[in-house]
Amino acid sequence: MADLSVNIGQLSLKNPVMTASGTFGYGLEFADFIPLDGLGGIIVKGTTLHPREGNDYPRMAETAQGMLNCVGLQNKGVDYFCEHIYPQIKDIDTNMIVNVSGSSPEDYAECAARIDALENIPAIELNISCPNVKDGGMAFGVTCAGAESVVRAVRERYHKTLIVKLSPNVTNIADIARACEAQGADSVSLINTLMGMAIDIEHRKPLLSINTGGLSGPCVKPVALRMVWQVAKAVKIPVVGLGGISSATDAIEFLMAGATAIEIGTANFLDPAITIKVRDGINQWLDAHGCKNVQEIVGCL
Repeated sequence: MADLSVNIGQLSLKNPVMTASGTFGYGLEFADFIPLDGLGGIIVKGTTLHPREGNDYPRMAETAQGMLNCVGLQNKGVDYFCEHIYPQIKDIDTNMIVNVSGSSPEDYAECAARIDALENIPAIELNISCPNVKDGGMAFGVTCAGAESVVRAVRERYHKTLIVKLSPNVTNIADIARACEAQGADSVSLINTLMGMAIDIEHRKPLLSINTGGLSGPCVKPVALRMVWQVAKAVKIPVVGLGGISSATDAIEFLMAGATAIEIGTANFLDPAITIKVRDGINQWLDAHGCKNVQEIVGCL
């Protein structure tokens, strides 16, 4: 068996397979299907400083080779997470990582600081695709200045591994990645969802309650792969790749493009055991090609 272990900053992963936020709950929901300790990491659903109800229904729509969602970061807030969720997940033998969202740099920083105090949460993933309420609703992650403002604020108050999740809805994602690196990010993950839309032609209205939503699934993979390749060449920090990964072959493509680790998202809805299958498939490919460890193929393109 090949050595599948990788490192993201100070974070050690037993293998490069993680779950994408919002597609795997808090991990507990999948415990009947797979051994949770068999994953490199679990990134739990988005957490905000204050509780959020999310958007009105309908907030999901199926598309060709993917899905749209506008869930709207529904969660009960960071204090609820610390008091009620953390005690249930803190002893799972893998890296439990919290995805952090906010509406201002101060919100992000305060939420991150409260999670910083949790001993068994070794990292956070910052979702900078959230709208900046003080700047007309433009997402923080679509400008270098916006991304820098969030990463800088969080880095001052968060002392563990900091992964920044990048928006693909930008002109030059490599510039955004470099801006995050300059402000102290330990890693970047990409891509978040692409903005999309679907229309009900019989009722002449959008299928989603807020008209548009995030597109994910196999249809976004070529875009994600291209962006991971670009970013991996542009920064020195580790890159985590995601976007349409639904097989070991997909995952290996991302690793070869420069990703140190990968996340699986939408595919979890189709097959709750897909993460373990991808992990085992990576191992089988490495064995078949005489590779002693997975790091031999990272960035080998």
